[in-house]
Amino acid sequence: VQLQASGGGLGQAGGSLRLSCAASGSRFSYSVMGWYRQAPGKQRELVATITSGGVTNYADSVKGRFTIRRDNAKNTVYLQMNSLKPEDTAVYYCNVRTILAESWGQGTLVTVSS
Repeated sequence: VQLQASGGGLGQAGGSLRLSCAASGSRFSYSVMGWYRQAPGKQRELVATITSGGVTNYADSVKGRFTIRRDNAKNTVYLQMNSLKPEDTAVYYCNVRTILAESWGQGTLVTVSS
Protein backbone atom coordinates (compact mmCIF):
# COMPACT_ATOMS: atom_id res chain seq x y z
CA VAL A 1 0.00 0.00 0.00
CA GLN A 2 1.24 3.47 -0.87
CA LEU A 3 0.10 6.52 1.04
CA GLN A 4 0.55 10.03 -0.31
CA ALA A 5 -0.11 12.71 2.27
CA SER A 6 -0.33 16.42 1.65
CA GLY A 7 -1.21 19.54 3.52
CA GLY A 8 0.03 20.64 6.89
CA GLY A 9 2.77 23.15 7.33
CA LEU A 10 2.64 26.26 9.48
CA GLY A 11 -0.57 27.49 11.05
CA GLN A 12 -1.52 30.05 13.63
CA ALA A 13 -3.34 29.47 16.87
CA GLY A 14 -7.04 29.72 16.15
CA GLY A 15 -6.50 29.06 12.50
CA SER A 16 -7.13 26.10 10.24
CA LEU A 17 -5.20 23.58 8.23
CA ARG A 18 -6.21 20.56 6.20
CA LEU A 19 -4.46 17.28 5.65
CA SER A 20 -5.22 14.74 2.98
CA CYS A 21 -3.93 11.25 2.34
CA ALA A 22 -4.51 9.16 -0.77
CA ALA A 23 -4.09 5.39 -0.55
CA SER A 24 -3.34 3.07 -3.42
CA GLY A 25 -2.02 -0.36 -4.17
CA SER A 26 -4.30 -2.62 -2.17
CA ARG A 27 -6.55 -5.28 -3.63
CA PHE A 28 -8.71 -4.95 -0.57
CA SER A 29 -10.82 -2.08 0.66
CA TYR A 30 -9.50 0.18 3.37
CA SER A 31 -11.68 -0.70 6.30
CA VAL A 32 -10.31 2.06 8.50
CA MET A 33 -8.43 5.21 7.56
CA GLY A 34 -7.13 7.70 10.02
CA TRP A 35 -4.59 10.08 11.41
CA TYR A 36 -2.16 9.78 14.27
CA ARG A 37 0.36 12.31 15.51
CA GLN A 38 3.61 12.41 17.38
CA ALA A 39 4.85 15.50 19.15
CA PRO A 40 8.52 15.91 20.09
CA GLY A 41 9.39 13.73 23.05
CA LYS A 42 5.99 12.07 23.12
CA GLN A 43 4.51 8.82 21.92
CA ARG A 44 2.43 8.57 18.78
CA GLU A 45 -1.24 9.04 19.55
CA LEU A 46 -4.56 8.67 17.84
CA VAL A 47 -6.08 11.79 16.35
CA ALA A 48 -9.07 10.44 14.45
CA THR A 49 -10.22 7.44 12.47
CA ILE A 50 -13.08 6.74 10.12
CA THR A 51 -14.44 3.43 8.89
CA SER A 52 -15.55 2.68 5.37
CA GLY A 53 -19.09 3.10 6.64
CA GLY A 54 -18.37 6.55 7.99
CA VAL A 55 -18.13 5.80 11.70
CA THR A 56 -15.68 8.23 13.27
CA ASN A 57 -13.58 8.21 16.40
CA TYR A 58 -11.72 11.21 17.79
CA ALA A 59 -9.21 11.84 20.51
CA ASP A 60 -10.74 13.90 23.29
CA SER A 61 -8.16 16.61 22.67
CA VAL A 62 -9.43 17.31 19.15
CA LYS A 63 -13.15 16.70 19.49
CA GLY A 64 -15.15 19.66 18.26
CA ARG A 65 -12.14 21.14 16.48
CA PHE A 66 -11.03 18.51 13.97
CA THR A 67 -13.19 16.71 11.42
CA ILE A 68 -12.22 13.56 9.59
CA ARG A 69 -13.92 12.46 6.41
CA ARG A 70 -13.13 10.14 3.55
CA ASP A 71 -13.88 9.77 -0.12
CA ASN A 72 -14.17 6.05 -0.75
CA ALA A 73 -14.17 6.50 -4.51
CA LYS A 74 -10.79 8.20 -4.28
CA ASN A 75 -9.47 6.16 -1.34
CA THR A 76 -8.61 9.43 0.29
CA VAL A 77 -8.96 10.56 3.88
CA TYR A 78 -9.04 14.18 4.97
CA LEU A 79 -8.48 15.88 8.29
CA GLN A 80 -9.85 19.38 8.67
CA MET A 81 -8.19 21.03 11.64
CA ASN A 82 -9.87 24.15 13.01
CA SER A 83 -9.24 26.23 16.11
CA LEU A 84 -5.64 25.12 16.10
CA LYS A 85 -3.64 25.21 19.30
CA PRO A 86 0.13 25.22 19.78
CA GLU A 87 -0.20 21.79 21.39
CA ASP A 88 -1.42 20.45 18.03
CA THR A 89 2.15 20.83 16.78
CA ALA A 90 3.33 17.38 15.75
CA VAL A 91 4.17 15.12 12.87
CA TYR A 92 0.89 13.75 11.58
CA TYR A 93 0.80 10.24 10.15
CA CYS A 94 -1.81 8.80 7.85
CA ASN A 95 -2.83 5.24 8.68
CA VAL A 96 -4.92 2.76 6.73
CA ARG A 97 -6.01 -0.78 7.47
CA THR A 98 -7.24 -3.60 5.28
CA ILE A 99 -8.17 -7.09 6.35
CA LEU A 100 -4.56 -8.11 5.80
CA ALA A 101 -2.36 -5.25 6.86
CA GLU A 102 -1.86 -1.84 8.33
CA SER A 103 0.14 0.86 6.58
CA TRP A 104 1.60 4.20 7.64
CA GLY A 105 2.35 7.29 5.64
CA GLN A 106 5.66 9.12 5.83
CA GLY A 107 4.39 11.83 8.14
CA THR A 108 3.71 15.49 7.57
CA LEU A 109 4.73 18.22 9.97
CA VAL A 110 2.14 20.57 11.41
CA THR A 111 3.45 23.53 13.36
CA VAL A 112 1.08 25.86 15.17
CA SER A 113 2.43 29.19 16.33
CA SER A 114 0.92 31.08 19.23
